[in-house]
Amino acid sequence: MCGRFFIAQAPEVYRTVYRYSERPNFPGRYNIAPTQPVPVVLTEQGERHFRLVRWGLWPTWLKDPSGFPVLFNARIESAAEKPAFRGALRHRRCVFLADGFYEWRREGTGKGAVKQPFAVRRTDDAPMALAGLWEPWAGADGSEVDTGAIVTCSANGTLSAIHERMPAILSPEAVEAWLDPRVDAPEAARLCRPCPDEWLRLDAVSERVNGTRHDDPALIEPVGRTRAEPPPRAMVQGELF
Repeated sequence: MCGRFFIAQAPEVYRTVYRYSERPNFPGRYNIAPTQPVPVVLTEQGERHFRLVRWGLWPTWLKDPSGFPVLFNARIESAAEKPAFRGALRHRRCVFLADGFYEWRREGTGKGAVKQPFAVRRTDDAPMALAGLWEPWAGADGSEVDTGAIVTCSANGTLSAIHERMPAILSPEAVEAWLDPRVDAPEAARLCRPCPDEWLRLDAVSERVNGTRHDDPALIEPVGRTRAEPPPRAMVQGELF
C-alpha cells in the first residue's frame, strides 16, 4: 500500500533522470495525499512527457465520480482483470515522480498502542520510480481530468517489517520497458515485483506526518530510532530478486 509520498529534490533532477522535454518548476512536497495533483512522466507518440494528474484514478467509463472510491493504489496481481485498471495497464502506464513514501507500523497494545510513521527512501538518495497507471476522464459537462494510481506489489524483506504491501519501485531499465507502449500488459506486469532489500532504508519520522496540513522538509527527517528491523530471514516470503 502507498497512501502518502514525498518529492524533495529539485525539478531538474527528475527531468535529467526521466528525460522529458518540459521544464516544469514545481516546489518540494513532503506529505502528498490521495486526490491531490501529482506529477508523473508518461509516453505519448514515442516521446516522454511531464504531466500533472489527480492521485485517484477515474476510469474512462465512469459517468459520475461522486461517491466513487478513491483508487489511489492498483494491485498488480489483479490489475489485468479489474475493469478500472486493465485498459490503463495495456495502454496508459506512467511513473510517479517521488523520492520516497511513508508507511506506518502499529507499536504497543491496547490503549497505549501508537502508529509509528516511517519514511521509506532509496539508500542512494536517487529518485524513486513508482510504477503507475493513468486515465484521462471526461465529464458530461465537458470537463477533463487526468487521473492516476500507484501500482503496488508484495513487500520485500525490508518493508515487511512494517507492512505486507509496497509500491512497485522500478529500476532504470524497468522504467524504459514500463513506459514503452510496445511492451504488452503481461510483460509489463512482471516488472512490478518487490525491489531488492538493499535499495531501501526506513527512518522513523515525526507523527506530524499524520496530519496532511503539515507539509515541510522536517517531516522526512529521522527522529529517535532510525531504522525498522526486518523480520528474521526465515520469515520473509517471496524472494524475487
